[in-house]
Amino acid sequence: MIYIETGSTDVYYNFGLEYYFTVEKRLPDTVFLFWRTTPTLMVGKYQNVLEEINKPYADAHGIRLVRRMSGGGTIYTDLGGWQFTFIQHRAAGEIEFSQYIAPVIGALGEMGVSAAFNGRNDLTIQGRKFSGNAQYRLGDCIVHHGSLLFDTDIEQMVASTTVDSYKILSKSIKSVRDRVTNIAEHLPSSMSADSFKAAMVRSIMAGSTDVYTLTAEDDARIRRIARERFASWEQIYGKNPKFTIDRAGRTAGGKIQFKLDVQKGIIRSAAVYGDFFSTLDAETICAALIGCPYERGAVLDALRRHGIDGAVYRIPAEEMARIIVD
Repeated sequence: MIYIETGSTDVYYNFGLEYYFTVEKRLPDTVFLFWRTTPTLMVGKYQNVLEEINKPYADAHGIRLVRRMSGGGTIYTDLGGWQFTFIQHRAAGEIEFSQYIAPVIGALGEMGVSAAFNGRNDLTIQGRKFSGNAQYRLGDCIVHHGSLLFDTDIEQMVASTTVDSYKILSKSIKSVRDRVTNIAEHLPSSMSADSFKAAMVRSIMAGSTDVYTLTAEDDARIRRIARERFASWEQIYGKNPKFTIDRAGRTAGGKIQFKLDVQKGIIRSAAVYGDFFSTLDAETICAALIGCPYERGAVLDALRRHGIDGAVYRIPAEEMARIIVD
């Protein structure tokens, strides 16, 4: 096994590195990565971002969004957690987690933490989840990656991955705390995040000292992949499946409701209803939205460019955009 130190907490760079060593640069043995990120929401390949996250909260707290190349659900990560990746070239086969999870369970066991595999894609301690895993194949290469809650901010994890109202947020946190746990809570003695990483890498490498150091050429290519394949709006929102959404709000000018069909992140059709007053007909308001990215800034710009601001009595374009994209 060959270990690569990513040297980065940028999720786009780390996923770019993962992709680079999967598709473009083949090393002679299994590649192992152990990395972490600044606060980030990682959405599964087949998920609708807007259904999975609390976007206003994520935006307000500077939480990054990324779409993984693997399936599975949305996870929250921060500097209190770790990610691990195995990249292996082998013949095609079914998705199978156990061979990649076993070394992780073994490493935790050496630290005095008894972990178990739940049979699908999670690792647990005393029945409480601390790790989610996902897997995908590109060509003859299989990529297995997983998350480890070490000392993650559970409150922020809950707030950013749900759209529950403030009134039930505290109950939601308690519910999540009953189902998930941080590894740090189960260690026989306290350990820093960096010490934990060193112990995990040492155990999983099982005595191997094979390390690959990134070259300047590697780094430049990885940064380009990060920008183009993981950090762009098209990759995060443009990969959303087609969906229909109803958005309504009560304003000083009355009730206004929008029904939108969104495909690959773009509004393809729109209808507007309500008891509001306007100098424009409904078709004119809707025409401003068609072809617009389903993103608040883009919606606001489209409404203003089409003269909608001020044309709807006591409902300014900014409020309309907030209703359309919360």
